[in-house]
Amino acid sequence: MKIKVGIIQHSSVHQNLAASVEKLTTLLEQAARQDLQMVVVGEGWLSGYPVWFDYVPEAALWDHLPTKKLYARFRENSVLIDGAEMEHICALAKKHQLVLSLGMNERVEKGLGVGSVYNSLVLIDANGAIVNHHRKLVPTFTEKLVHAHGDAAGLKAEDTKVGKVGGLICWEHWMPLNRQALHNDAEQIHVAMWPNVHEMHQVASRQYAFEGRCFVLAAGQMLKAKDLPEELTLPENLAANPEQYILRGGSCIIAPDGRYIVPPVFDKEEIVTAEIDLQEMYYEKMTLDTSGHYYRPDIFSFSVNKKRSGF
Repeated sequence: MKIKVGIIQHSSVHQNLAASVEKLTTLLEQAARQDLQMVVVGEGWLSGYPVWFDYVPEAALWDHLPTKKLYARFRENSVLIDGAEMEHICALAKKHQLVLSLGMNERVEKGLGVGSVYNSLVLIDANGAIVNHHRKLVPTFTEKLVHAHGDAAGLKAEDTKVGKVGGLICWEHWMPLNRQALHNDAEQIHVAMWPNVHEMHQVASRQYAFEGRCFVLAAGQMLKAKDLPEELTLPENLAANPEQYILRGGSCIIAPDGRYIVPPVFDKEEIVTAEIDLQEMYYEKMTLDTSGHYYRPDIFSFSVNKKRSGF
């Protein structure tokens, strides 16, 4: 089965949910005009990956009022999984008959954890239904300042119009048991979400494709220095070059043998596209099937607690 896939490598409107949804609406229309059947949007795209911790040292100061104000705005511009924005996006997927994998900052408004924000991935089928909702298990390093721990309720691959699709967020790709859980679900297309797909992220994405014998869509995004939050003071080098990209994309599409179908694309806001043939997976599984003839369940036991956390 041949499928046309694409990665939206554009900046969101950083920390502005309404404007980001409006921009996504336009971008999905463009994707539909290119006859794409599956589209991926990168990590935390709604409404902005918290990259400021990597570039603005004051952002991590204890009891720092500008950072507190920024966190409140960050949460306010995060997404409710059952909110109006997601309802609109699901309707777009249905209208354009697209399978959509979308990265977001997710908040909750009732029950436990109303002050918390998750780093989440939502998979929407071409009929507009949310078929998977994954929260990143462990926020990485400075992400711990703004993201809560997730759970394994969404650690699975799901049947969609284009095949069995799963996904992981950023450094989850270096958690071996995460990978095995998705391999065991007979994943055909894997979404690898990153803020920026630099060299080591390329390594992880290609290794995942080779190990899982699946296609990998590694999604990065763009962000200019001038779009960092107004609450923080830019370091001198960024203030002097506000047009420079600090998130540079790097999106790529990888085959089940680990080779690039589309090599990394940097410094361009565009939709990265390719046609893939799912049959190619089975060419490669002849030599390696980590959930089949290269798996030893008689020696290793493996289980996943897929209960949704209380937050």
